[in-house]
Amino acid sequence: QVQLVESGGGLVQAGGSLRLSCAASGSSFRINTMGWYRQAPGKQRELVAAIISGSSTNYAESVKGRFTISRDNAKNTVNLQMNSLKPEDTAVYYCVADILSRRYWGQGTQVTVSS
Repeated sequence: QVQLVESGGGLVQAGGSLRLSCAASGSSFRINTMGWYRQAPGKQRELVAAIISGSSTNYAESVKGRFTISRDNAKNTVNLQMNSLKPEDTAVYYCVADILSRRYWGQGTQVTVSS
């Protein structure tokens, strides 16, 4: 059974930084895309950043230049370095992993940015 375990969320002041990490386990198949979504209260879940198994990345416009996604294919981990955080980045952040055309989700980690 595939499991995604996130860590690194918390409370930070505007302008600060946080690093989210996610470790995938339970699958012997290659992970295609890994990434991060977020959902703020009263809003739809949205893609923050994604990285495919090579190194191609995709970012939401709102985080370009501030967030950086990276992965370690050998360890099946994905990280999200978040700099220059803004109050509007406050949300629950979810790790995702695509394996054999199925998307798996982590349990979510809260990120709160105070003004």
